[in-house]
Amino acid sequence: MQFLKKYFGIFVVLFLSFWAIKPLFIPGFFPMHDDTQVARVFEMGKALRDGMFPVRWVPDLGYGYGYPIFNFYAPLAYYVGGLFTVLGFDALISTKIMMAVGVLLSGIFMYLLAREFWGELGGIVSSLFYIYAPYHALDIYVRGDVAEFWAYAFVPLMFWGFFKVFKEARLKYIVIGSLGYAGVILSHNLTAMMVTPFLIIVILLHCYIAYKNKKILNTYYLILTAILGLMLSSFYWIPALLEMKHTNVLSQIGGGADFRDHFVCINQLWDSPWRFGGSIPGCIDGLSFKVGKLHIIATALVMILFLFSHFFNKKVKYLNDIYHLSNGIWVIWFSIVGLLISIFLMLDVSQPIWEAIPAISFFQYPWRFSLLISFFSSLLCGSLILLLAEFKIKQFLTAVLLAIFILYFNIKLFMPQTIYQKTVNDYTSEKALKWEASKISDEFLPPDFKIPKSEAEVAKKPIPFKETYVEKVSNLVSFVGALTLIIGIIIFRAKKANQ
Repeated sequence: MQFLKKYFGIFVVLFLSFWAIKPLFIPGFFPMHDDTQVARVFEMGKALRDGMFPVRWVPDLGYGYGYPIFNFYAPLAYYVGGLFTVLGFDALISTKIMMAVGVLLSGIFMYLLAREFWGELGGIVSSLFYIYAPYHALDIYVRGDVAEFWAYAFVPLMFWGFFKVFKEARLKYIVIGSLGYAGVILSHNLTAMMVTPFLIIVILLHCYIAYKNKKILNTYYLILTAILGLMLSSFYWIPALLEMKHTNVLSQIGGGADFRDHFVCINQLWDSPWRFGGSIPGCIDGLSFKVGKLHIIATALVMILFLFSHFFNKKVKYLNDIYHLSNGIWVIWFSIVGLLISIFLMLDVSQPIWEAIPAISFFQYPWRFSLLISFFSSLLCGSLILLLAEFKIKQFLTAVLLAIFILYFNIKLFMPQTIYQKTVNDYTSEKALKWEASKISDEFLPPDFKIPKSEAEVAKKPIPFKETYVEKVSNLVSFVGALTLIIGIIIFRAKKANQ
């Protein structure tokens, strides 16, 4: 009974997540923009069975020559999918499991974060809004961007871990925070670039508060957590940065992916038709960028109630209920500011900023910031439970109504355009790997590589892989980071046992 009480919220979130992953249980598979997922999972599993770790090189992609895709394309989700193939599942089933796990983790981790500030019911509400955000459905069933929606899952875990490190300064939260940050980096490097400035702001705010309260040790713990997160993921991001010049990945910047052609029109945030096409210049795109009407209405209501009460009625009870005053209030302020910044960076008025910061051009599409809009708006929506309680509206009633509304209006988005009756062989045959999948993603081949013009020109045997000095050093850095965490846990357990 104690177990059920402790994890009741997680059980509710998992149960209500069913409709987000239901299409993954249908036989066959669905088309998506990045239709290489099964091939990548298959190749990851093949490399793991051959004893390669970390996996950098896959033998069949790259037109049969092999290439180091997992040196540059964030690998975490594919380690999970590849592990299931090692356990005996075929690559198609493993891909579906990998996708479902990423969706479910987003709900669990948002619940853990939001519960800290809005309580059990508020945590469930934020979690459901996060799972059923339209952009989440777009990533899963339209774009097929597994890497991005896995990073989507780890963003709340990262912030939860860092908040708990500041609040309690316990080793287990240092582990959680560092794993959360490493999880974002290893899931999707562009999302990591996007959220790191916000993480730095959180750390600086906490350092300032720690300095004022004379808790300098907490500052060191926060910085240590960030460093460990970077170290744990360094086997990926160090080679990705230093060896990118040896690939053709820079060709992905500009052309059809020039950020100037992909700003979002303000009306598209409120409503744009749900399509399965691509992003084009102008306001009539082939895919939807809507935030979600319920997300917008609930977030606007939160902002109105909070700002009115904060500035004109400072004695209201919820200001003390929102996690002992200071924490919940700064979370609301931080989320509002983060939400507005994210919206701004999606609109063409922000073009001077995009042009002034060269690194931001790697994002390619300003609408990627929909991920952060979904995060900040969903986190804010959970606070509505406490805000409406000031008007004698029962928290349970508010939570039930919001849950019903988000499920009723947004479930329909979590459905692919169609289902193809394909088998695993359709994705993992020699032709599918060396020709079809290779054509979709060949940017990690050398700049001077001559692209085959027909299937007959693909290589019969892959080029042997040899780990570089940079890769060996990055492996060592990650090993030291992991060893530091393990030794810390052992020491912590030993001290606890002796108390």
